[in-house]
Amino acid sequence: MSSTIDIAWWQLAIFSSVLIIPLLVSRIYQLGIGKEIIISVGRMTLQLLLVGMYLEYLFKLNSIWINLVWLTLMILVGASSIVSKTHLPRKKLLLPITFGLAAGLFPIVTILCLGIVHPSPWYSAQYLIPLAGMLLGNSLSGNIVALQNLFTAFEERKNEYEAAISLGASPQYASRDFVRNALRKANAPLLASMATIGLVTLPGMMTGQILGGATPLIAIKYQLMIMIAIFVMMTISLTLSIHLTLKATFTKEGRINVTFRD
Repeated sequence: MSSTIDIAWWQLAIFSSVLIIPLLVSRIYQLGIGKEIIISVGRMTLQLLLVGMYLEYLFKLNSIWINLVWLTLMILVGASSIVSKTHLPRKKLLLPITFGLAAGLFPIVTILCLGIVHPSPWYSAQYLIPLAGMLLGNSLSGNIVALQNLFTAFEERKNEYEAAISLGASPQYASRDFVRNALRKANAPLLASMATIGLVTLPGMMTGQILGGATPLIAIKYQLMIMIAIFVMMTISLTLSIHLTLKATFTKEGRINVTFRD
């Protein structure tokens, strides 16, 4: 297989002109997201350039302690993003969500590096950081969906929940149906994606491996590995985040002490 084909910066700049399409759609339909598109693309470009330069340095340095600090920073930023997107109180829920992400990420990424991929050294930043990024990226969206659905259910079905509490049900029992529905909705997109991979989509890691010069069969092995890892990590992080979040928000009387931020 051939090596990766480079893309010239001028080619990338010319291709970026296709962004005029979503900008026109926003203007025609008065979506009001034109400014957000420009800011998001600008931030993405700047962040990727800075991270790209930093990762080149990180790969050369390859220090286990710096890698661990970077993973911790990724988790903290991810947890902060979840709290921000769900409009939940940051001070009360940042720690439970951070713990849920960390408890899902560290065991899975350690198993991948020590038991499956075997990079040298095992904490090689070239493998550790991208694998952690893929695991975290997919878990973020799942956590956002789960927490939004969970606390929306508490608001919309407040009377039903409080009636169960008043009849002597424990908060865990009274909220079980809310938790069950939140977990189902959070898992649904990933399960649908897994069911159609290969037939409808060629996912990012597999495509990246092939474009990088790997054979299709090697790319498939990596894709199967990462999808299983993503699903397991998301299950762990969702379960722990919901459990710890509820524990942090239940009052002594069993009521939910949370209000959505604007």
